[in-house]
Amino acid sequence: MRDCRKNSKKSVILLSGGADSATTLYWAKKRGYKLDGIIFNYNQKHKKEIKCAQKIAEINRIGVHHVKCELPWVRSSLTTKEIIVPFSRNSRKKNIPNTYVSGRNIIFLSYAFSLAESIGAKYIFIGAHVQDYSGYPDCRPDFLQKFQLAANSGMKKGNMKIMSPLINKTKKDIIKMGLG
Repeated sequence: MRDCRKNSKKSVILLSGGADSATTLYWAKKRGYKLDGIIFNYNQKHKKEIKCAQKIAEINRIGVHHVKCELPWVRSSLTTKEIIVPFSRNSRKKNIPNTYVSGRNIIFLSYAFSLAESIGAKYIFIGAHVQDYSGYPDCRPDFLQKFQLAANSGMKKGNMKIMSPLINKTKKDIIKMGLG
């Protein structure tokens, strides 16, 4: 008899190369999720992120899918040479920071849902957290819940779940988790 639970934890993880996605990866791996990574090149200034994401995937022996996204209309300090990336960000500010990339997680999650359905994965991991959603609209829990509903309504099976284990964590909490 075949064990149908074998693929029940098959998952996709958005890998950026940063502490948030790496911590999310280790959190998921520790809990037995079988991960496939998806790495995006959206013409961000820091190409080092892509190399770090690839290295994290190699170390953890997970397959990766690379996606090149052209977003020439975006005016963000992460993509536009003339706009300087701020050294630090006050997470208590109500304004959306200049590091915001219009619709980035909408685009990334759309690709992730497509990949997940294609490979038979049920879960999609994202490293969104409390300090992100204070400034980035597409990192908020409400957005993630509504996007999950919308995406599933447009998919063949419609049973995938967005997993954001860091959503209520601060950056300090995430660093502690990552080191622990």
